[in-house]
Amino acid sequence: MPPKPRLIPGQHIHIIGIGGTGLSAIARVLLLRGFQITGSDLHTNAKTDKLQELGATIYRGHDAAQVMGAEIIIRSSAIKDDHVEVLSAKAQRIPVYKRFDIMSAIMDGSTPIAIAGTHGKTTTSSMTTHVLLETGQSPSYIVGGVLANTGHNADVGNGEAFVIEADEYDNMFHGLRPQVEVITSVEYDHPDFFRTPNQMVESFSHFVGLLADEGLLIACSDDPTATIFARNRLIVHLPTTTYGIALPADWNATNIRYENDMTLYDVIVDEKNLGTVRLPVPGKHNILNSLAALIVADSQGVPFRQAADALATFKGAGRRFDILAEVEGVVIVDDYAHHPSAVRATVDAARQRYPEHDLWVIWQPHTFTRTRTLWEDYLRSFGDADHVIVTDIFPSREKAEDFPDVTADKFVAELFHERKFHISEFEDAVTILHHNVTSPAVVLTLSAGDAPIISKKYLHHLQAQTS
Repeated sequence: MPPKPRLIPGQHIHIIGIGGTGLSAIARVLLLRGFQITGSDLHTNAKTDKLQELGATIYRGHDAAQVMGAEIIIRSSAIKDDHVEVLSAKAQRIPVYKRFDIMSAIMDGSTPIAIAGTHGKTTTSSMTTHVLLETGQSPSYIVGGVLANTGHNADVGNGEAFVIEADEYDNMFHGLRPQVEVITSVEYDHPDFFRTPNQMVESFSHFVGLLADEGLLIACSDDPTATIFARNRLIVHLPTTTYGIALPADWNATNIRYENDMTLYDVIVDEKNLGTVRLPVPGKHNILNSLAALIVADSQGVPFRQAADALATFKGAGRRFDILAEVEGVVIVDDYAHHPSAVRATVDAARQRYPEHDLWVIWQPHTFTRTRTLWEDYLRSFGDADHVIVTDIFPSREKAEDFPDVTADKFVAELFHERKFHISEFEDAVTILHHNVTSPAVVLTLSAGDAPIISKKYLHHLQAQTS
């Protein structure tokens, strides 16, 4: 094991896999704090371009020489021990860390607010950050999506709060030492890492155990496992707050209604109506996410009315019900949903916001292990869609030849739906949309991979038609 990381501004830190969501955010924070950053990835992207603008040196591809001169190496979870740059670093006795090892040092001296859950953690982290920014708290933050209000997925503030999206994959969140924790939901996911549902629950349990006795746990009462974590802390009289819609909680959302493009609800605490929240993003899952953000803000001394007013100006996070455009009555939406529950919640949100529109859902299955493990649940996820296009499975870290019986065409054959398509080529999907979508319609792409290319190409086609 490498020694405990000691971060001193001015150090040269090299990041392997710097183009990824998590590590690009870490790189931005380190750059803003005065570290010298180099990084490598197989491909450059918008995130690496922004890092270069801040002064980072970005290498496309991997090479042993690229770690020369670095004092610390940070690698993504996808980078193995036999990676050329890892081997080079170890040969030079440069310590190599994962996010798990480094995050506590990055957040040292702040008030860490860690937001975890199978679903909702990116949006909840983004809402929390936005509320704290709008109410003058000046937090630092690292989230899993680009905040539309700031244009960044990370930043350094001068306030005490540090909002961090606490990722369960590879047990990254075990490296945190939070003073406030949010558990939005706990459903089985990442079967390539958590071999059983119990392993995942145990990982979350360990995360909750990292919270100091005086720390605050904020848990969703509508989620059974989160409720158990809350109950266990309440039994021993440790600070805990619950929130929910369907079940009684310390903070409840009631009187849910819709006004134009806004979701409205009232907040009840101790049988008292604190007031109305106006939320620009649709779906009951986002009501829950916003409740958690309100409680975090309350824990930081932000009055309810100020926090609620801030939520009304929240513009969302990248690829979280991200409305790209509306052209001649056709609304193009991208979303990151790739777990069955998230798929259902997002489709439901689209139906709620656009009840009279024809709903086209493009779903890109993400990883063979997740698709195979949650197969039956996925089959029950598209009932509210009018049309379903399923692309080939996005392999991520996996290889198709290792999963010969897990295919998109087999899934579509088993999917009980009148209007369904399996489309391998993105261009063919664009063609189907071109010939079949009629206004008013919503084209909703659900993908944690590269399928948003379909949305962008179809949008370009629509815009060309109307120009």
